[in-house]
Amino acid sequence: MKIVSMTTYQVPPRWSFLKIETDEGVTGWGEPVLEGRAASVAAIVEELSDYLIGKDPSQIEDLWTVLYRGGFYRGGGLHMSALAGIDQALWDIKGKALGVPVHELLGGRVREAIKVYSWIGGDRPAETARAAREVVDRGFSAVKMNGTEELSYLDTWDKVDRCVANVDAVRQAVGPNIGIGVDFHGRVHKPMAKVLLRELEPYRLMFVEEPVLSEHVDGFADVLRNSPIPIALGERLFSRWDFKTVLASGAVDIIQPDPSHCGGITEARKIAHMAEAYDVGLALHCPLGPIALAACLQIDAGCYNATIQEQSLGIHYNTSNDLLDYLADPSVFAYDDGQVVIPRGPGLGIEINEEYVAERAAEGHRWRNPVWRHADGSFAEW
Repeated sequence: MKIVSMTTYQVPPRWSFLKIETDEGVTGWGEPVLEGRAASVAAIVEELSDYLIGKDPSQIEDLWTVLYRGGFYRGGGLHMSALAGIDQALWDIKGKALGVPVHELLGGRVREAIKVYSWIGGDRPAETARAAREVVDRGFSAVKMNGTEELSYLDTWDKVDRCVANVDAVRQAVGPNIGIGVDFHGRVHKPMAKVLLRELEPYRLMFVEEPVLSEHVDGFADVLRNSPIPIALGERLFSRWDFKTVLASGAVDIIQPDPSHCGGITEARKIAHMAEAYDVGLALHCPLGPIALAACLQIDAGCYNATIQEQSLGIHYNTSNDLLDYLADPSVFAYDDGQVVIPRGPGLGIEINEEYVAERAAEGHRWRNPVWRHADGSFAEW
């Protein structure tokens, strides 16, 4: 079997899909995208195709190594996201060619299903209690919300109080046994992160995500290690080498690599197994589309330390299309009792509606994240 073509499709709301075709008619799908930089990632996929056309798609480890190391310069969000989508599609081809799901090729399942959480609120959290109650009423047992709006290095207590009030309202709405994740989104600098972590202790949170940006963890490790709230981060780390220092710091309890950003299934599994050696849990990042989620679930199936899975159904970014729109059979992601069953079909376990993908790709997208500013006009982390 040989690779004969590679085609990318930029589809609303902010995703990019990749189709790899072979001379034997077996097709694989991946999701190579970095939010807000989809066209840049697609351009890198096209460049990397020079290393792939005419090659045997089953030699995934060797192809991954060449795509990562062969260009001399390596790593970073754009390169690793392009490599991620290619890797997902190669695993999809291999599973389909052999008639088994990807997780069977990776040692089989350690679980039949995995717990999922649902996003509530938006970039500027509002009406989170009502949204949380609605999500729980639909059967979810965990939610995640943004904790704050923009925060300066030293900010006012009204913003702290607003964050605490939002979390308190959600806790009151859903009761003591629903998981609540609070995402600081890298918006919070070290001085205010100390304050917020302390103030949120009483609310029995599932985790606080990105309490500070990953590059600041080493200078904040003592505070994170001593916080009773589990600390999660990793969506902006792109390889096992990026995660190595964070894991060694002992400051993180849950890692969140994104298999559409960190080199795909091949690299995400290696990162997950590294984390297991540090007794750190895995909660794969996935506010993206159906191919990305399918790849996550194939990884979750075989990783003992996988603990919960993000998914994007109804997320505030999905304004024109949603998670299930591009699937021929949306029931593959049927959520039940706060969990989703690991897909059992060949490859990634999903079937893409190619006609609809082509239709929506004709519209495409040019999604950009907001640019925020503080009251004094200076840039604010989003």
